[in-house]
Amino acid sequence: MTHDTAFLEHLLEAPGPSGFEARAARVWRDEATTFADDVRVDVNGNSFAALNPEGTPRVMMAGHVDEIGLQITHIDDEGYLHVAEIGGWDPQVLVGQRVRILTREGDVVGLIGRKAIHLIEPDERSKATRTRDLWVDVGAANGDEARKLGIRVGDAMVLDQPFVRLAGDRVASRAIDNRIGAFVVLEALRLLKADAAPLVAGAFAVATTQEEIGYQGGGARASAFALEPQVALVVDVTFATDVPDVPKKELGDHRIGGGPVLSRGSAAHAMVFEHLVEVAEKEGIPYSIQAQPRATHTDADGIHLTRGGVPTGLVSVPNRYMHSPNELVSLSDLHNTARLLAAFVRSLGPNTDFTPR
Repeated sequence: MTHDTAFLEHLLEAPGPSGFEARAARVWRDEATTFADDVRVDVNGNSFAALNPEGTPRVMMAGHVDEIGLQITHIDDEGYLHVAEIGGWDPQVLVGQRVRILTREGDVVGLIGRKAIHLIEPDERSKATRTRDLWVDVGAANGDEARKLGIRVGDAMVLDQPFVRLAGDRVASRAIDNRIGAFVVLEALRLLKADAAPLVAGAFAVATTQEEIGYQGGGARASAFALEPQVALVVDVTFATDVPDVPKKELGDHRIGGGPVLSRGSAAHAMVFEHLVEVAEKEGIPYSIQAQPRATHTDADGIHLTRGGVPTGLVSVPNRYMHSPNELVSLSDLHNTARLLAAFVRSLGPNTDFTPR
């Protein structure tokens, strides 16, 4: 996966917090133009890549391209930047991190500061840190000097953590949730392109926006409304439960390297799930199953009730240390998830019907 990994690294290192996804989305589209029949972007920043766009059925493969981040709410007279969360952070992991602030004049590096441990009263040390108690220091002597760097209220930032390779085929980075979903759907499209057999279905990979703050459905809802897919597959991450103290009784047994995780219940259509299982077993792709009795908290929630309803499958990649500066996944899981999506699309014909009988 040398070529794939180079693209993955480039994609993960491009900053793109929710609402500010443009740079990461451009990386995705630039790669898509090397093989897709059609590549475009909509007003919400959702990016589309298509193969055989006139084919039937129309299949939407969605992975969100945004990541969690921070946004400047105030620049004080001493030059410190105060921030709010974009998406769900554990503030404990923010202390002492470097950040990359995305300004109109270029990136500015800063540090997340907090009162030194020596100065915190003993009875306060065991209490959880709150984001509002932190600040970002760019080295400015005062607020005017900070503004001269091009920094404005409303600028977004990401933690400045690069892509790294670990033992075996495991990699770590910020933005794995869920930049790898956008990566996988495009890799599935690449696999379909590489197959010599003619494609019957219309295959659309979509890098959606604003999932991490998408309480109203994010970019997934708008993109599904425009595409009018007859079936959709959403790729996201789920909790790897092969680490200490994670309750398998509640979350299931999902291991790094164990293959994609197929969801049942909630927004995951029962017939799409069964078809995914059938394809995975036929292709020899390892998988596990996850119960989702309520909301999935993924793009599937925004897609499956769009227009008259879209039969939707949710395929997840096991991820350790979710919503942290160093999330961890297996390259084999990414590859097997892309294989599963491509084989699913290949298995569909013009008469495929997911209406329950």
